[in-house]
Amino acid sequence: MSLEVKQLSFAYDKRTVLNNMSFTAHSREVLSILGPNGVGKSTLFKCILGLLPPYSGNITVNGLDASGLSVRELAKQIAYVPQRSEPVFNFSVNEIVLMGTTNELKLFSSPGKTAQAKVDRALQRLGISELSHRCFHHTSGGERQLVMIARALVQDASILLLDEPTANLDRRNQLLVLEQIKSLAKEGYTVVQTTHDPEHSYMFSDKILTMKDGTLLSYGSPKEILNKETMKSLYEVDMEVSSLFDDRARFCVPVSVISDKN
Repeated sequence: MSLEVKQLSFAYDKRTVLNNMSFTAHSREVLSILGPNGVGKSTLFKCILGLLPPYSGNITVNGLDASGLSVRELAKQIAYVPQRSEPVFNFSVNEIVLMGTTNELKLFSSPGKTAQAKVDRALQRLGISELSHRCFHHTSGGERQLVMIARALVQDASILLLDEPTANLDRRNQLLVLEQIKSLAKEGYTVVQTTHDPEHSYMFSDKILTMKDGTLLSYGSPKEILNKETMKSLYEVDMEVSSLFDDRARFCVPVSVISDKN
C-alpha cells in the first residue's frame, strides 16, 4: 500500500504553485514534508484529496488512479487530519469520531453498532477512551489532535494525511501525538505529514521531503536530508546542524546565535 505522485503540477490562475513534483510514500513509513510557509504543501494535500482538479501529472493511491475515484471511493483509501478543527456545535468526542464512519453509510442511514465498535477500538488504540463522553471543546490541544486521528482511523483508510499535526501544541502533547503517529506507521499505515519542525522530522520520520517554491528540493532518509546545506536552501538562514545521542537526534542552531559574543 502506498501513495505515488508523478510529475504533479498545479497552477492558480496561471500562477504555478506545484512544479513537477514526484515522490512515493510507502506503508509502514512516516514521510514528513518540510518547508517554509507558502511553498505549496497545503496545495499538494488538496490535489491528493481531489479538491483541486484539474492538475497535470498522476497521483496513484494503493495502485488506483486518484483522478478516477469518487469522493466516497477516495475516502476509503485516504483519511485527512487538518491542522485545526473547531466544530460549531457542542459534539462529544464519541460523536466527532463517529463522523469518520459516514463514508460507509447509505443515504439516510445512520451509524450502528458496527460503527460504534470501530470508534471504541480507535479511542482505545490511542489511549483516549476516557474522553469518549467529554465535550470536544473541553479537551486539550493534544487530546483534540488524537481525537481527529481517531476519526481518521475509523475510515479504515490505509493512508493518513496529517497537516501540521503538532502545530500550537506544548512539548508534552507534541511528543504524545508524534509517538502515536510513529506507532501507526509501524502497524502498516502510510503516513504523510507536513511540518515546520526539522528536529521532529528527523526523530520521528522514515523519509523527509523538502519543498520550496512548489518544487521538490530533496527526498530521502532523515540522515541524508537534514544538514546545514538543506536548512540554508529552505530557509535562507545559516544554521549549524548538531548530532546528539549517537545521531539519534539532530538540532538546528542559527549561526547568528552561536557567533553572538554578547
